[in-house]
Amino acid sequence: MARMHARKRGKASSTRAYRDQAPEWMAIDKKEIAKKVEELKRQGLSAAMIGVILRDQYGVTGVKEVLGKKLATVVEELNLQPKYPEDLTNLVRKAMHLRKHLEENKKDLHSKRGLQLIEAKIRRLVKYYKKKGIFPTDWKYDPKTAGLLL
Repeated sequence: MARMHARKRGKASSTRAYRDQAPEWMAIDKKEIAKKVEELKRQGLSAAMIGVILRDQYGVTGVKEVLGKKLATVVEELNLQPKYPEDLTNLVRKAMHLRKHLEENKKDLHSKRGLQLIEAKIRRLVKYYKKKGIFPTDWKYDPKTAGLLL
């Protein structure tokens, strides 16, 4: 499959082994994982960071394999989901850093093009969230006030 903003194909990478249940060697059980997810989310960590911590420190191969539902669903059930989705906030943060860089380096045309591509992704994502009903239909991304999202 080709890349979004380039005509190149991506590099091959390893894939995770398919599993529909937790491995037998895993020592931690469902209740402990759910409690740990809640504790880490209350500390203000993102879902991606929680997954990494569970994998590296507790040996949880995948939350979905153990609990039967995704990490985002578990966080949503605990009513700890952030105001804005994680993927959108990451893109906005990236765009803000790039805007700050471009204020100092006005002739950096490659970064200017990168900012255009990132903001195109942001607009496309906002359009998706409006269609799904997560955002109101009159919500709009504004680069000048983007810092307030975070």
